[in-house]
Amino acid sequence: MHEHMKPTPLPNKFFTPTVVLILMIAINGLIFLALRFFFGIGAVTNLDNQHPWGIWIGIDVAAGVALAAGGFTTAALGHIIHREHYHVITRPALLTALLGYTFVAISVGVDLGRYYDIWHPLIMWNGNSALFEVGICVMIYLTVLYIEFLPIVTERFIGKVNLPGALSKLNKSVDKLLRALDRGLDKTMFIFIIAGVVLSCLHQSSLGTLMVIAGPKMHPLWQTPVLPLLFLLSAIAVGFPMVIMESLIASKSFGLKPEMDVLSRLGRIVAPLLGIYLAFKIGDMFIRETFVYLTDFTLESVMFSIEIIIGVVIPLRMFLSEEVRNSRSLILTASFLVIFGVFLNRLNNFLIAYTPPYAQNGYFPSIGEISVTLGFIAIEILLYRLIVKNFPVIAVPVKQTSPKTKYSIRGI
Repeated sequence: MHEHMKPTPLPNKFFTPTVVLILMIAINGLIFLALRFFFGIGAVTNLDNQHPWGIWIGIDVAAGVALAAGGFTTAALGHIIHREHYHVITRPALLTALLGYTFVAISVGVDLGRYYDIWHPLIMWNGNSALFEVGICVMIYLTVLYIEFLPIVTERFIGKVNLPGALSKLNKSVDKLLRALDRGLDKTMFIFIIAGVVLSCLHQSSLGTLMVIAGPKMHPLWQTPVLPLLFLLSAIAVGFPMVIMESLIASKSFGLKPEMDVLSRLGRIVAPLLGIYLAFKIGDMFIRETFVYLTDFTLESVMFSIEIIIGVVIPLRMFLSEEVRNSRSLILTASFLVIFGVFLNRLNNFLIAYTPPYAQNGYFPSIGEISVTLGFIAIEILLYRLIVKNFPVIAVPVKQTSPKTKYSIRGI
């Protein structure tokens, strides 16, 4: 008897009390989303001429892009660096990134006043614009993510095509098409994986460039010429903690045994990445002597301190501990703190540190903005659950005791 891991659709029931609650949050968000498109962006948000962007950009887009970085970091680790034992987590990471970037793109459309003009960058190129580079890279990378997901689709349906009624005559043709697509992707997938990593590095850093060109509108604690590098390093550092948290939550939700041996080894990589990011962050602060602003008890100094201490220093120390890496609850806590730190960093850069030039009062998101943001997160969770139930994404133990295969899956 021996056991290995094999991706397979999960048989767990879709609806649970928690899923019903998440569904209610999603429906509430969709209601406010409909109001936004029927009555305009001003009817739902607290945005105005003084505050042209809010949490839909700071959280849904900027933080969303960073927290979806697990896709390209895991792809680089498993496929480019060829650490084969990490392959068990590459598909869930890919799905998380795919859903994350899909809703980042949707959030951009929701935040635009003239959302129907979102296609303009495709034909109206401006090579001098950092925002243009971000937009084009995100669009191409999102396409690459869907292409990378296609082998999972072909694996699910090859040999199982069963169209109903008159369409049954197409079963063999569709199956042949799927097999041809699978063979073609198998030979060319390395191109898309490399392209995905390169594109991710480009737009992750260029989001920092957007805030560099904001100039004096940014608070000195965050305004720095190396902000593009800091954005890239923080995105790389948060990629693996995001994968760890997603894996542990998914295993708990679906009643699976967590892959602690893989996650523990993945946790060893996080501390050096956080250390590199912290070194650049603190080094830049001392070079520019912006540490003097920390002596002022202001919202900016408090938020910066929380971002660094809780979001970087504490989880860095935790990931250095073998005891933490081998404990499900502790490594989950450490991963959450890293995610919180990067989330807060993007929120600080785009909202706390940024002062609109004509603002006469402060900005706080409306109930509608918060509802749409929470609704998008809820929809992502529901789609993730739906997809892993119908496609071979999550690997489960396969006990081979005979020619027949049995999947060892515990119920919820």
